[in-house]
Amino acid sequence: MMFETVAYEIQDGVAEIRLNRPHRLNAVVQKLYDEVLAALDQAERDKNVRVIVLTGEGRAFCVGADLKEHKAGRTSFDRRQYLMSEQRVCRRLVSHPKPVIAAVNGYVLGAGAEMALACDFMVMAASARIGFPEIGLGAFLGGGVTNILPRLVGLAKARELIFLGRQIDGAEAVRIGLALRCVPDKEFAASIRTLASELSKKAPFSMQLAKEQLASASHGTFDSALTAELEGMMFCSTTRDWQEGVDAFAEKRSPIFRGE
Repeated sequence: MMFETVAYEIQDGVAEIRLNRPHRLNAVVQKLYDEVLAALDQAERDKNVRVIVLTGEGRAFCVGADLKEHKAGRTSFDRRQYLMSEQRVCRRLVSHPKPVIAAVNGYVLGAGAEMALACDFMVMAASARIGFPEIGLGAFLGGGVTNILPRLVGLAKARELIFLGRQIDGAEAVRIGLALRCVPDKEFAASIRTLASELSKKAPFSMQLAKEQLASASHGTFDSALTAELEGMMFCSTTRDWQEGVDAFAEKRSPIFRGE
């Protein structure tokens, strides 16, 4: 599939979805949301893809909505469809069966930050900055950030980030639990490749089940978690990958999982 606003490529089991509007710092338009969704669907269908990396072309990951587009005359229906598209993208990132890394290579603001938060891991370059400026613009947040952010950083810090809208760097994002790592710019690309490679070698079914359970942890009970884990253990024990894991352990070698 050919895209206009995103670049999509696969290498060594890793699908990279690169937001590709660098002339606008990858600011979001309707077509970008549509194409991110299409790329995520394509990555799910491809059995060879084990991990997804979401990043941006040029100096930014994504600076949020393209305000020039917003100035153009649009109906209320058009605006609602646009806003719902972000919700669909973030929901898709959270529920995607494959792990997603947000590789934050520059500014990540507003809708861009909301997409990054919906990924399983956020890795930031040292020069990157993240912020939620919506309230200062008379707008509001989307993408489930009012649910995700307090769970990551706590309610008091979430209030500070959202109410004040100040930008923070990668080092602070790691300190408060918002990002997984902050990496020097020169090491950023290599760090993303290393993390993606590590994830790609894990058992796909086990990974999918773990992602589902962790995503539901905030609203599930301990007993429901035990039940789901039991079903997950039973299911995994029926797969060829489970046998491969057992054999590899006995033979003192690294397992080769095939998603079977």
